[in-house]
Amino acid sequence: MSVKMREIKAVLLAGLIAVGLLAHSGAAKAAGTEELIVAGGCFWCVESDFESVNGVKEVISGYTGGTKENPSYKDVTKGGTGHYEAVQILFDPGKISREKLLTMFFRSVDPTDAGGQFCDRGKSYRTAIFVSNSGEKALAQSAKSEAQAALGDKIVTPVLDKSEFYPAEEYHQNYYKGRNLVITRFGPKKQSEAYKRYRKACGRDAKVKSLWGAEAAFTN
Repeated sequence: MSVKMREIKAVLLAGLIAVGLLAHSGAAKAAGTEELIVAGGCFWCVESDFESVNGVKEVISGYTGGTKENPSYKDVTKGGTGHYEAVQILFDPGKISREKLLTMFFRSVDPTDAGGQFCDRGKSYRTAIFVSNSGEKALAQSAKSEAQAALGDKIVTPVLDKSEFYPAEEYHQNYYKGRNLVITRFGPKKQSEAYKRYRKACGRDAKVKSLWGAEAAFTN
């Protein structure tokens, strides 16, 4: 083999190694973060709940499951778009499993309610789990069956194929710990205080406790 051919071969080999390292790096990064999209009523509450879980990296409030592109909060709440208020949970599967998150999800909502959640009524406030493939669907169906057996009542939460997820407006993100002043029926309040009052008045934790007892998630 000539010197020139050896040089060409060395360059090609180096290129292949570089491509392989980049692919491995991308795969490792992807393997470090997985996504779970669920709807559990008011997305402020679901975001607040799951951001407290060890292994969850980020929770984003948004809209999914409907037909309108880039819907606004007003669009979704007035109805007709088909969208749910939902959250995108980004988590490290090395620290917490999808199965565990699904178990916690069912025990943080009223999955027997087909008309909304707690004081929030209407289609946009229904519960749902969104899946990307057959493996995720099997895990979600298994968690649903297990929760139904534990609850002893019919669970109406559907397992749906994933569709486009649209992040909600910026003011909805991390609403539960926001410091901006908002006008409420209790007067001007910081977002964090308004959130606490809303959650208590809506009866979310009280209802979850009454349903799930000692198994209830995220209730004090």
